Amino acid sequence: MNAPLILIAEDDASLRQGLIDLLEAESYRVCAAADGRQALELYDREKPDLLLLDVMMPEMSGFDLCREIRRNDQETLIVMLTAKGEEIDKVVGLELGADDYVTKPFGLHELRARIAAVLRRRTAKKVQGKELPQRFLFGQAEIDRKAFTAELNDVCHKLSARELSLLECFRAATGEVLSRNDLLNAAWGIDYFGTTRTLDQHIVQLRKKIEPNPTQPETIETVHGIGYRYKG
Repeated sequence: MNAPLILIAEDDASLRQGLIDLLEAESYRVCAAADGRQALELYDREKPDLLLLDVMMPEMSGFDLCREIRRNDQETLIVMLTAKGEEIDKVVGLELGADDYVTKPFGLHELRARIAAVLRRRTAKKVQGKELPQRFLFGQAEIDRKAFTAELNDVCHKLSARELSLLECFRAATGEVLSRNDLLNAAWGIDYFGTTRTLDQHIVQLRKKIEPNPTQPETIETVHGIGYRYKG
């Protein structure tokens, strides 16, 4: 599984290209449409993880597109781009099933946070849905969620709360590639805007506790340019 795919539906060419550049710089995969009808065709063909929909578009509005998608799909994430001061746009969008909205003109920092937030909620739902037991195996290590420990080869290591959150996130998405942003949002929260080096250093320390040979990790795999995968 690759990084999340985001479909941008925006008729303003310069804004559309700016959004493409921004999201690709954040390591998301991106596809884009200039009107609502083209966006619906891309949605059917590409099956994106998240749609970024402008409300006012030719052929089919963002509202109509959201309504059409929600007829049979309650899972794909939708973030609406609404006009400044148009409170009714926000209300209608949310009532139609949008997960969030961003008001134009918006700051890049806010847009990143909004997108990260809805993706984080999806990741959190996966973790909650798994209903992990108090003790579970993670590779060859035995994890105790109440004691915050990882036992490997008769050696018991203490886990920090963030290390345990990372393990739970990996365990709930066994075999899936999780982006660095997914993992940062799950363990640090959407208000954290530090560098991904913080996550990478935590993974290095975590591998020392759960990998038989941390210098040649086999349990948590690095997926270059994207993030990490728990191989199970």
